[in-house]
Amino acid sequence: MELQILISKKGTKVITATNLYAALQLPEEHYGTTLKKWLTEVYELQDEIRKPVRMKDYAEKKIAGAPVIKDYYLSIELAKMITLYSKSKVKMKYARWLNGVQDRQELANGLSKEQVETVLELTKAMTRFSCQQSAEQQHQQLYIANNNNSNLHWWQYRSRILGYSTDSLKDQMEQLGKSYKGKTQRAMLMQIDKYELVRTAVIDLFMGMGKAEDEAKQLGDLAKLFAKELNIEVYDDRKGSGSLFASTVNKDLLNAQGLAVSI
Repeated sequence: MELQILISKKGTKVITATNLYAALQLPEEHYGTTLKKWLTEVYELQDEIRKPVRMKDYAEKKIAGAPVIKDYYLSIELAKMITLYSKSKVKMKYARWLNGVQDRQELANGLSKEQVETVLELTKAMTRFSCQQSAEQQHQQLYIANNNNSNLHWWQYRSRILGYSTDSLKDQMEQLGKSYKGKTQRAMLMQIDKYELVRTAVIDLFMGMGKAEDEAKQLGDLAKLFAKELNIEVYDDRKGSGSLFASTVNKDLLNAQGLAVSI
């Protein structure tokens, strides 16, 4: 069963208690008792260890008439903590999913609407190998210019930023029982974690523009989360063959932001 994300009047992402309870496959007859416990339990929330606060962590879902079953809107953070504390056999699946939603929400905090829209369009653009390669080359060119026209230590420098190297990818390929012989980093990542290619490309692009490392990595992380949620296809377009599932990119928006991405 899928969890449904709703947007509150304040623009906050929430989930209903009934939806979460059903997804966790908990006994229907214990709903009332369990719900009361959810709202009075002590959790390790981000600000401190405390009980949930009404109108901050949860709010009653008002339903016309006199509903037999009460329902509440739960914040994503509280829903994740409830899930982890539950005795559900499928709790890890939903805890991970909620964690991803929470990460995306936190990454987007502080960004303007235009910045979020820009990252979303970049996410779609960077599903293409040609755009990934172009971003990497732009990053490398700036590195060379900043290091006396030398390419020395480029791969070590980039591996530190991205968090992986050719050797670490080979190890992961071996753990998956797949051959890495003759494969580039991009080819290996397609089999290990294709959305990491999107993150990498966005980081390369922004660092190639001279952005700070922390900012570039934050935007890259957000792009990867977008790519996962949208479940978009990552593909090699360099051989002249497109994809039936290629995402349409708003090039005008990217150009307006000074992001030269050839598509």
